[in-house]
Amino acid sequence: MEAVQIVECPRDAWQGLSHIIPTEIKIAYLTELIQVGFHTLDAGSFVSPKAVPQMQDTAAVLEALPYAAYPHTGLLVIVANRRGAEEAVRHPAVRYVGYPLSLSETFQRQNTRQSRAEAQAFVEELVELCRAYGKVPVVYLSMGFGNPYGDPYDPEEVVVLAHHLQAKGVAILSLADTVGLATPDQIYNLLARVLPLVQGVTWGVHLHATPQDSRAKIAAAWEAGCRRFDTALGGYGGCPFAGVPLVSNLRTETLLSFLEEKSALPPLNWQALARAQSLLSQAFG
Repeated sequence: MEAVQIVECPRDAWQGLSHIIPTEIKIAYLTELIQVGFHTLDAGSFVSPKAVPQMQDTAAVLEALPYAAYPHTGLLVIVANRRGAEEAVRHPAVRYVGYPLSLSETFQRQNTRQSRAEAQAFVEELVELCRAYGKVPVVYLSMGFGNPYGDPYDPEEVVVLAHHLQAKGVAILSLADTVGLATPDQIYNLLARVLPLVQGVTWGVHLHATPQDSRAKIAAAWEAGCRRFDTALGGYGGCPFAGVPLVSNLRTETLLSFLEEKSALPPLNWQALARAQSLLSQAFG
């Protein structure tokens, strides 16, 4: 069975909070998470502190983490423009640099202050920067299952865009259900179409869902062949830039239960996971 990649996403869980989490608490929480054995830890973002005040201490947080002692877990950061990308690729702790490329013109402008054309051009810059500094680019196909704005959406455009990104050198593509509007059938049908058509990349999902819908969405992605999942302990988070009410991240706990039933759990340090869970109330206030 293909190895499962779990991407734990405290950055996504933190970014929409109205209060600032102290740097030392972020460090303590992430230090436990990096020991758990997740494939990737989405640990921060290099974006404007005016846009996302919560992430203004990302560089300091990364520097304090024992990342060299746990090379099995790669640290990922999100960027929104060239300035952030240059800062990210130069940071020794960073292995993956993520960028949200939207299928919706409205969301692209709200999220990164770029048009879709500008955003696609930036992805090519990001790939070159990552190649020069030995980092791995990750592109999130935001609003990958539709959007709440009435912008045109065609699933076939996902296939075309994915082919383009693969040809440009993007190593990891993640379909993002940014506001949790996708149904399990939509998730299954789109993944079942794009996975065999666009090969040479690792496909993942970054889904948002209510607690009662989470398991069905995980199962749909799994049955379509996806083996990379973005989740957050406790299900905290949601995109604060979409202009609609936040919809939770998939709960890591729900994914782990699902994988256990499938006999597909990767090796994890359960003690470190329990310690991280004990910090949830501090980490999220």
